[in-house]
Amino acid sequence: MRAIIQRVSGASVTIENVKISSIKTGLMILLGIEQEDSEEDAQWLVRKICSLRIFGDENGNMNHSLQDIKGEVLLVSQFTLHAKIKKGNRPSFIKAASPEIANKLYEITKQLFNTELNQNIAAGKFGAMMQVQLINDGPITLIIDTKNKE
Repeated sequence: MRAIIQRVSGASVTIENVKISSIKTGLMILLGIEQEDSEEDAQWLVRKICSLRIFGDENGNMNHSLQDIKGEVLLVSQFTLHAKIKKGNRPSFIKAASPEIANKLYEITKQLFNTELNQNIAAGKFGAMMQVQLINDGPITLIIDTKNKE
């Protein structure tokens, strides 16, 4: 699994001019799922993201986690995070999981976040054409890949 994590002061997903979800302070997470990914990858990713200390304390230092500040999450599936662009100019998505596998792991990941944070997180709609808006706070943007846990 590959995730782009952005600390935000607001984010939303709109489909066909209808806002389907939004958050205030928290994390906007774009999630790409690969063929070999498993529920164990999802568990590791959720624990890691929820405990990242990327929110400011009273001195502005990044000492607080999402859990510490009781922040929100907006999770959006994005298979293009596994694009291969080494050859040619058209991205190849051969490593991205099939829609059946990806949707299953996406739903598992949502449930893991719900449990870890003790709240229902906001989400995009799997497989839909979405417009995502966000206000990146910092800006703070991180990339996490479960195949590279260093």
